[in-house]
Amino acid sequence: MFLPTRAASGTTRYSTVAVILHWVIAPGILTLIVMGLVMDHLLLDTMRVFQIYQLHKSIGITVMFLIALRIGWRLTHPAPALPTDILPLEKKGAHLVHLALYGLQVILPLSGWAMVSVSVLGIPTVLFDTVPWPDLPVLSTLPDKAPVEAVLKVLHHWAAWGLLALITLHVAAALRHQFVLHDHVLRQMLPFFRASSTSRHRGKTP
Repeated sequence: MFLPTRAASGTTRYSTVAVILHWVIAPGILTLIVMGLVMDHLLLDTMRVFQIYQLHKSIGITVMFLIALRIGWRLTHPAPALPTDILPLEKKGAHLVHLALYGLQVILPLSGWAMVSVSVLGIPTVLFDTVPWPDLPVLSTLPDKAPVEAVLKVLHHWAAWGLLALITLHVAAALRHQFVLHDHVLRQMLPFFRASSTSRHRGKTP
C-alpha cells in the first residue's frame, strides 16, 4: 500500500523499512477485518465476544501507530517510479486508490477509538491485557453518548467494507502487473526480490 507522492526516478525498489512496515500492517488489517466479521456475524458467548473485542482494540491501536510511522516514512522517502509506458489515466487512478487506502487506514482506527471512547458500556481498554489505554477527551464525557456511538458504528462498519474492497482492488492490480503486464511493480514491494530497473520488460525474466 503506497502513498501517492513524489517518486524517485533512480529508485527501483521500496526501502527496507517501507517493505517491513507494509508486510506487518497488511496482515494486521486483514486480521482486524476478520475479527470484525466474526464479532458481527457469529453467535458466540458473551465472554468470547469480550475477549475478541479487547484483542481487536489492542491490534487496532498497534496498527494505528504503525500506519502513522508508515506515512511519516513514506513522506520522507520517495517511492520507485511506475513503468514509463503506463497510461497517465492509469497512473492517476493508482494514485487515487492508494490515497483512499491510506485515508481509510487512518479513519478506521480513529473511528474505532472514538467509538470505544463514547461507548455507553464504558468498558476500559487495556492493550494486550497489560497497558491501560485512555479514551479520547470530550467524547468520554458527553452527556448523551448513544447517538454519537451509533453514528461512529456506521462509519466504522462501512469504512471497513470500503477498505476491504480497495485491498481487493490493490491486490488484483499488483497481480495484473506481475502476471499480465510482466513488469517490476509487484517486486518493488516483495521482500525477497530486487528489481533491476523501473522500465517494463514484457515477456522477459528480469
